[in-house]
Amino acid sequence: MSVKKTLCTAALLALLVPTAHAAKQRFCIYDPLGTSGEGYSSARDYAIAMQRHGVDLEIKAFIDERVAVEDFRTGQCDAVSATALRTRAFISLPASLDSVGASSIVKQGKLDLKASYEVVRRFIQALSSPKAAELMVAGNYEVGGIIPLGAAYAFVNDRSISTLEAAAGKRVAAMDYDKSQAALIQRVGARPVAADVTNFGPMFNNGNVDVIIAPTIVYRPMELHKGIGTKGGVSSFPMAMLTYQMLFKKDKFPAGFGQKSRDYWLANYDRVMEIVARSDKEVPAKLWMDPSPADAERYVVLMREGRIDMAEKGLYDKKGLKLIKKIRCSVYAEAAECAQPTENW
Repeated sequence: MSVKKTLCTAALLALLVPTAHAAKQRFCIYDPLGTSGEGYSSARDYAIAMQRHGVDLEIKAFIDERVAVEDFRTGQCDAVSATALRTRAFISLPASLDSVGASSIVKQGKLDLKASYEVVRRFIQALSSPKAAELMVAGNYEVGGIIPLGAAYAFVNDRSISTLEAAAGKRVAAMDYDKSQAALIQRVGARPVAADVTNFGPMFNNGNVDVIIAPTIVYRPMELHKGIGTKGGVSSFPMAMLTYQMLFKKDKFPAGFGQKSRDYWLANYDRVMEIVARSDKEVPAKLWMDPSPADAERYVVLMREGRIDMAEKGLYDKKGLKLIKKIRCSVYAEAAECAQPTENW
């Protein structure tokens, strides 16, 4: 075969054989409301934005988070958006933000929600920086963005469950795939009841559990007012700050995609937080229960002890917790913990 024919054949093959990233990448997103939810809507906007970077995403919505993550694990999805409680199994450090009480700022006995969300913002900002790129990668997995879901509050069916101690003996829904939840519930003497994202709302509404921990964005769609009834309420002290984490397989996307993806979600942080703020307002004011100043200060200590315990048991990421403490102290340097050697592994 002549050189000319060889070159022509090579050129023809190059046209016929698609590149590794020419086909659509399947992006599976967990949204309890399916295609009508805010999560799915945000994913569509994201997909349009990523087209400018040569990525064509095919979005598939799941109402069962377990199935979405399992499809990602087995290769049926190239990317997934799910709660950090699930994505922690792939990359643990970014999921540290969702650890119990990790973002809470209490000033003079009162929770400062604005300052607490500033911890969330700075953590996401820090990990979205190109300088932190290596912290967002584990093998072939990479976190392409951290999306805030808002604070997770304790919804109770009786306002007498107004303190952590009052939860002793009560039935509390614990996600069956997150060992730390059951362990933390047992630390306060409560009884963990295995649940998942598809049934914890109905379990509360049907009286199968006395307490669930959830963000306000699920209050209306899950009709949690039914479980609260006339005697229940919602503790205003966050148990944790929850996030969605967008995870993808590096070999399915162009080089440099992860940073472009993280830049996008960071730029949309304020827009997402507006959704969280609207959700908070959907919970009637009369349902909120504020802890006493003494209880608020005590919760900070109890939750810190819980985080340390979970980290020592290998359920929380020590490096991630150390980073969050540094950020908490940058937001509120006067906190007692900032002069203590805790969480400084």
